[in-house]
Amino acid sequence: MFNDLTSPLSLLATRRSGKPREMVAPGPNSGELAQMLEIAARTPDHGKLAPWRFVIVDRESRPALADMLVAAYRAEKPEAGRLEIEAMENFAGFAPTLVVVLSSPRASSKIPLWEQELSAGAVCMNLLHAAHAMGFAAGWITGWPAFNADVRNAFGSADERVAGFIYIGTPGKPLEERPRPEMEEIVSHWRG
Repeated sequence: MFNDLTSPLSLLATRRSGKPREMVAPGPNSGELAQMLEIAARTPDHGKLAPWRFVIVDRESRPALADMLVAAYRAEKPEAGRLEIEAMENFAGFAPTLVVVLSSPRASSKIPLWEQELSAGAVCMNLLHAAHAMGFAAGWITGWPAFNADVRNAFGSADERVAGFIYIGTPGKPLEERPRPEMEEIVSHWRG
């Protein structure tokens, strides 16, 4: 298919999500992460609204993140068992680098909310591509924390939503290719 791994198409064709729980150090340094975020921000954005933003959760803040996640989980699910609580603690500790991407729509804009939300998804994808281009693995996770109001409030405001937790690091083991859809199943031609 694509043989030159330095070509943009080869880069796009070889991007795979890494499992955050399997990522190890090193992660990007501050300069590399800043470059990734600048690349991510070059996403389609009708109206030039930047209807998204990034929150970096530094390694030293991960224990506080774990505490917040556990408290929010227990508040919503007081009957939670040990394994559920451990899952929240682990979620906070995955990978060397964590960026929380918030969808921050501009309600006062004439640009439809749906377009602004799509832009937030595109900024997440661009961040994954930038990490891959720089030799790192990245994984985009939502899960329960992305939909909990207390977690959202820890990072943003009521008019925002967590678009994803983007984990970045070095693969702890080779990334596996996953099955992809057959193109004839997802591509059609409209003939009017």
